[in-house]
Amino acid sequence: MAQIFKPAMNTICTLSLLGGAVAPFGILFVGSRITRSPHNTKVDNPLDQPIPFSHKHHAIELAIDCRFCHTGVEKNATAGVPTTEVCMTCHSQVWTNSPNLEAIRQGWETNTPIQWNKVNTVPDFVYFDHSIHIAKGVNCNNCHGPVNKMPITWKGRDFRMMWCVECHENPQKFLYKDDSHPGQSPRAQVFNFYKKLATGAKLTPEEHELAMGEVQKIPDDKVHEGYQNMKDRKVNVNQLKDCWVCHR
Repeated sequence: MAQIFKPAMNTICTLSLLGGAVAPFGILFVGSRITRSPHNTKVDNPLDQPIPFSHKHHAIELAIDCRFCHTGVEKNATAGVPTTEVCMTCHSQVWTNSPNLEAIRQGWETNTPIQWNKVNTVPDFVYFDHSIHIAKGVNCNNCHGPVNKMPITWKGRDFRMMWCVECHENPQKFLYKDDSHPGQSPRAQVFNFYKKLATGAKLTPEEHELAMGEVQKIPDDKVHEGYQNMKDRKVNVNQLKDCWVCHR
């Protein structure tokens, strides 16, 4: 009887079986890369706002304290965004005719709030409290990226669950203390970091990484200091790993 299939079909069948076995993993890998890409997470993509607000200009060049605009960051779960009244505190006197600030002036005249576009969001099933993180000395840049370098605000982190869990499981690696200001509270040190950037003060290696957008992580040879910081700031690591802390 004549041979129906050519010898090459053995190779084709083998490759098809291998392809079928590998394809699901390839699809999962490609899907994961797509969902975590900046196109989907919007990380590093500047977001248009009704007013082109520059953190770099206001917080660093003008040395305006973060809390002047984000009034709720020390005591509320949400940091808050500047109201028309807050903006007009300065802009009723400076840049009063700037076309970039027309939306502020119109809002002031018509008593209409500024409709800021939200840059950072978490799912509805996730609870995040700014005030407790500030109280324990977690710097804004750790979560929001290099806000000190942002002429237009963009999302600095993708807020994946494992990223949050890493800090909650090992807070000793992330709780930093500025030894040049030992008398300051952890809360005060968070905001003093931006004063140091504004004045050109010397930064520690950890602060330099933070200013460049990296997570402020204590080196392994200094982790013992992190454990002391946990003790001083009454951080209960066992409680941090409870599900209800973030999911309420």
